Amino acid sequence: MSRPDISPNLIHFTRGITHEHAFKLLQKIIHDRRLIGGNNMIMGRHRCVCFSEAPLASLSDGLVNEDYYSKYSPFGIMVSKKWLFEQGGRPVIYQPASEYKKLLESHCWRHMTFELRDDYVFSDFTWEREWRIKCNELHFDQATAQIVVPDGTWATRLIEAHDDDQEYTVRQYSVIMGDIAQLYRKSYGWRVLPLR
Repeated sequence: MSRPDISPNLIHFTRGITHEHAFKLLQKIIHDRRLIGGNNMIMGRHRCVCFSEAPLASLSDGLVNEDYYSKYSPFGIMVSKKWLFEQGGRPVIYQPASEYKKLLESHCWRHMTFELRDDYVFSDFTWEREWRIKCNELHFDQATAQIVVPDGTWATRLIEAHDDDQEYTVRQYSVIMGDIAQLYRKSYGWRVLPLR
C-alpha cells in the first residue's frame, strides 16, 4: 500500500548561499561520490550525515521552499531508506535536552532536541523528518543514489556539464591515441529527479 505522507527514500540536501553555489557543491559531491559528516546542531558533537524522509511531492511546498526561510537548497542526493538503514542510519529521537543523558552512549548521536514550554513550542525540528548516520563520510554510487534538482533546467545543466568534461577528456586522449580515445567517453549514468 502506498501512502503520500511516507517515502521509501531519504534525501541529503546541499546548502548554498545561492542556487548556483548549491549546484556547484552538488557537482563536487557527485564527483567525489561521498557525503561528509558534520556536527552542526548535533548535541555531543557527533559527526553524522543527515537526511530527510519528506516525500518528494511535498518538498517544494515545505522543506526547500524559500518562502518559508528554508535553510536547504532544492539540490540533493537521494538514497533508499532500506539502504541507509543497512549502513547504520536511523531516524533521530526527538526529545527534551534533559533526556539526552538518559540515552545509551551508543544512541546519543540520534538525539534531536524537542522542547515544549508552557503553551508554545520552544524547539521543534520535527518538520525536517530527520534521519542520520554516524560517520565521517558516507560513500555512494550510481546503484545506491539518485540526484535531486529543482527542475528540468538544472537537470539539463548537470548533464551538459558532464558531457563538456567528457568532450575535453576525449580531446586530450585523442592527441596521443587518435580515434580510439572515443572509447573513453562515458555517458551520464546518474538518475536525475527534478522536483518540478
